[in-house]
Amino acid sequence: MKMEKCIIVAIADNNAIGRDNALLWHISEDLKFFKKTTMGCPVIMGRKTLESLPKLLPGRTHLVLTHSKIDNPEITTFSSIDEFLDYANQTDEEIMVIGGARIYSELYPYSNKMLLTEVDDEKEADAFFPEYSNDEWDSEVLSEHTESGVKYKHIQYKRK
Repeated sequence: MKMEKCIIVAIADNNAIGRDNALLWHISEDLKFFKKTTMGCPVIMGRKTLESLPKLLPGRTHLVLTHSKIDNPEITTFSSIDEFLDYANQTDEEIMVIGGARIYSELYPYSNKMLLTEVDDEKEADAFFPEYSNDEWDSEVLSEHTESGVKYKHIQYKRK
């Protein structure tokens, strides 16, 4: 089996992704894109991202990389990247990497696809997506939008 790991994130021109454990934008069409894309897939995140959710995401298996104890039978936890990778190698399901910044950095080398919402904006932030090189990826613009004066593109990257 070959595990597929896909990063999904909204990112500003300066690689900003969050501030104070919250998203930088509330773009309703992008949130719909996230829901449609991740529905039915396992999602891997860090504890802080889990805590930022208003509730568990319906229709998705929740995987959390954390050293903390989470007492919820609906959540599978992993205390290390290696432990998660052992789990991921047992499945042929696409696993969606949904954040935060540390999780993106740690799983970036193991991801073979990225779905980036590239927002034409720069924001002050305390969480950033790791630097990446377009030389490593083939890209395809899936769609372009403007919502509430904010321009953004959904771009799919596949590792070369």
